[in-house]
Amino acid sequence: MKNKYKIFQKTNGISPYFWAVLSILPFYFIFQSSSTTEIIVGILLTILFFITFRIAFISKGWSVYLWSCILIGISVSSTYLFNYVYFSFYIAYFIGNIKTRGAFIAIYIIHLVSYTVAINSKFVLQEQLFVQQLPFVIIIWISVILLPFSLYNRKERGQLEEKLEDANKRIAELGKIEERQRIARDLHDTLGQRLSLIGLKSDLARKLIHKDPEQARNELKDIQQTARTALNEVRKMVSEMRGIRLNEEITRVKQILKAAQINIVCEEDFALTNVSLLTENMLSMCLKEAINNVVKHSGASNCYISIEQSLNEIVMKVRDDGIGDMSEAAFSKGYGLIGMRERLEFVNGSLEIFTQDGTTLIIKVPNVVKRIEKEELG
Repeated sequence: MKNKYKIFQKTNGISPYFWAVLSILPFYFIFQSSSTTEIIVGILLTILFFITFRIAFISKGWSVYLWSCILIGISVSSTYLFNYVYFSFYIAYFIGNIKTRGAFIAIYIIHLVSYTVAINSKFVLQEQLFVQQLPFVIIIWISVILLPFSLYNRKERGQLEEKLEDANKRIAELGKIEERQRIARDLHDTLGQRLSLIGLKSDLARKLIHKDPEQARNELKDIQQTARTALNEVRKMVSEMRGIRLNEEITRVKQILKAAQINIVCEEDFALTNVSLLTENMLSMCLKEAINNVVKHSGASNCYISIEQSLNEIVMKVRDDGIGDMSEAAFSKGYGLIGMRERLEFVNGSLEIFTQDGTTLIIKVPNVVKRIEKEELG
């Protein structure tokens, strides 16, 4: 049974507890005083420090210097009156979060000089409570030196990374816009003219169907040929947009399966002949989706891939020896099979699933290029 409550949060680590201890610690030093007046002054200074610290974080412009000086003054006063030096850690953290470089350097120097003078003065006085915590005083002094620069550089690096990410997003968005415009131009230049011609010839064939049936038949043949040409151009455009070679995808698939510690059994080279880039692209995308399913859902130890090409079709099989739950019901579970079928329907392909001793996907795609060639020859 898992423990519901944890002492340390994963997101913040021990940081909240560290700050909580530093927030309670000043009262220990304050109550070491024998004078009631000093105790009251110490409590008021502590409350004032935390209020000022909160205001300083949301301040801007010249007020940053004002609140910083008040914080440093309270810290130095606490050091002299109560031997409490740990407010300096708060101030070092605050300085590291200052955005303006000029303000950062000025307040950093003021704080470092003030803290150094204060602890040296107390060290010369050799007060027992101060000397007892000397190792912690040195640690705080080192933090006062290093912590602000560490936080400032990390924040500056984070801002640069955000700017770079925004710039990359803008570039990507501009690239998408340019690609859309290019596709729109290509569609207009290729399909626009063909569809206009089909429309004109359809109107002409409708008018001639009773007056000159032979001429109407010729016009319909031209319409059929124009439609085929337009379809061929669309397929060519799609293949150019998403051109993925099967051999390249096989190489990536092997790397994915190796990383998942799944043994792959397949031929070294799938040499498809006289296959359009569109068909090869569809096979590559289906193979990628099938292997993703094997890695994510099958729990298999072995994966078998085979591709056979005949005169009329290409058959690709992806089989694993996993749990075998990729039934038709899996289409509604987000395994990507719906998208695979939609892609295959675009090229008149098909997808079959068998779940005996694992899962087998059989992907069939017609040899589109050869069919087109036969149609053009006819």
